[in-house]
Amino acid sequence: MMTNVNEHYPAKGRVIIHLDMNAFYCSVHEAEEPEKYKDRPIAVSGSVEQRKGILVTCSYSARRIGIKTGMTVRQALKLCPELILIKPDFNLYRKYSHGFMTIARQYTPLVEAVSIDECYMDITGSKMFGSPLEIAASLQQRIMSEWSLPCSIGLAPNKLLAKMASDMKKPNGLTVLRIRDVKNVLWDKSCDTLFGIGKKTADKLAKLNIRTIGQLAATDEMLLNKHFGVIGSWMKSAAHGIDRSEVNPNRERNKSIGHTTTLPSDITAREDVYRVLLNLADQTGRRLRRQKMVATTVQITIRKPDMTTIARSHTLAAPTQASDDFYREACKLYDRHWKNGEPIRLLGVTLQNLTLLDETAMQLDLFSYEQQPRKEALTLAMDRLRDKYGEDAVLTAGMLGDDPSTLIRNKRIRGTSLQKDDTLLYIDD
Repeated sequence: MMTNVNEHYPAKGRVIIHLDMNAFYCSVHEAEEPEKYKDRPIAVSGSVEQRKGILVTCSYSARRIGIKTGMTVRQALKLCPELILIKPDFNLYRKYSHGFMTIARQYTPLVEAVSIDECYMDITGSKMFGSPLEIAASLQQRIMSEWSLPCSIGLAPNKLLAKMASDMKKPNGLTVLRIRDVKNVLWDKSCDTLFGIGKKTADKLAKLNIRTIGQLAATDEMLLNKHFGVIGSWMKSAAHGIDRSEVNPNRERNKSIGHTTTLPSDITAREDVYRVLLNLADQTGRRLRRQKMVATTVQITIRKPDMTTIARSHTLAAPTQASDDFYREACKLYDRHWKNGEPIRLLGVTLQNLTLLDETAMQLDLFSYEQQPRKEALTLAMDRLRDKYGEDAVLTAGMLGDDPSTLIRNKRIRGTSLQKDDTLLYIDD
């Protein structure tokens, strides 16, 4: 038996699985309340009450009748009046995410969670559980029977090909993609289908008359490096199906922490913008302090009604974890880079250049060093009150309002907040 299993594993090299949940948020609601949602057209919306909200994801039943992720609620209901809209529930999503990740870790300790609904697994040393195909089939069957979740699996010699394989058949797909398959399976596809190449890079490649993955594979590496820098070498290797990145079970610390909120109607008044920025900076600062980190750079994101988006940032003189510092800088960036009165559809505050508080030398301000300890003590006291009694326990008058930025204090819904961590509310495919 062992000899037969060994034949399915390479003498050199690795065996990688990419495990990807299908329409995860909707699938979770179907699994949790099948009598209400199973096989019905449903969608999770960032703003259920506001008809200008967008669909974060939709079930496959909804997709079959033309509903698409990213549609506005208004468009979706016009197309399908019986569409059931559901508020996001991150506690529930985390529960199910932990469930399928636990199953994955029973096959190998080398599991790298890349988001709430997907992970890589290195099963090179998992021969005791059977052949790679047997492990993949077992994973799929167990996740469905124990958690009622459909998933797609890509099986390949590296992370790049495993990811691309899992995207090829949805839902409930199981695809094997080997190096020798790359030429026949991938080379006739457009460059932007290669994982890691976005639309901007693909457009730049097209200007060089490089439109397919096969053409990219045949392009001189020096030419690619001339136009794209070191990423050029990576693109050529990737086009040949080569990827040497390892499955890393130890997640890195967040590189940024942020909140972004889509507004139910465009805002133009400075005081309204300031209120939204205050709520965003408040909750972003709270998350930073929970992770015992400090930030040096503040970035704001502003989107117009025509979806044109700008991002502007400023690096502070010293690292901080104070929400009022982030709010003050966010307002300055808005005043500096946005014409007052221009309509705004979306606002975001992101903290960057993060370091651990214990590893950072904090600089005392010459003119406020006497007040700083009292300020930190007050912030700590407010955080403790909110930890114990809820996010609304301590508010300033400026935080009050009826826009979605006030909802991000509610951990359970956070329906219009795009959080840049493993509780990400993202556009699901």
